[in-house]
Amino acid sequence: MRLVLATRNPHKLREFRRLLEDVEIEPLAAAVELPPETGATFADNAWPKARAAARGTDGAAIADDSGIEADALGGAPGVRSARYSGAYATDAENLARLRHEVPVGGRLAYVCALAYVDPEDDRERLFIGRCTGTMAAEARGDRGFGYDPIFIPDEPGDGRTMAELSDAEKDALSHRGRAARELLAWLRS
Repeated sequence: MRLVLATRNPHKLREFRRLLEDVEIEPLAAAVELPPETGATFADNAWPKARAAARGTDGAAIADDSGIEADALGGAPGVRSARYSGAYATDAENLARLRHEVPVGGRLAYVCALAYVDPEDDRERLFIGRCTGTMAAEARGDRGFGYDPIFIPDEPGDGRTMAELSDAEKDALSHRGRAARELLAWLRS
């Protein structure tokens, strides 16, 4: 099976190739234009990207929108996670802002909405993955990307951040890993 991944983010492409190892994940062709992420929910942003990729490639496509939610901020940054410190903010800038606004030990959740669109048989399906945790006292680890250095997942419960986990450990409990496993189970059924 082949799927196009509607993203220009090389970290996500690498991660989805690992998560969906039974599926050939193709990068999005440069000619396919993705719509802006203006939705109010992760699903609102994932659907248009998956549909644009499917239309632009005449094949099945997946797209995710994901981010981090902080209880202390009423669920923010949420869908604005990648642009939390501005339209062109770096991961480091977004991370610094979240660390400034959320207390150590504050509840966090990673959320992923993964949309599947196949224009050949008109199938569409949405899969949601969540991973809960807390804010670390300091950024730790050099694996992962985004907010991983400050996110201590509830599982495995040993105090390591997502950026300190191996790829296999992270994949087993991450929001994308959970959504990807639901997609695989559905595709196989």
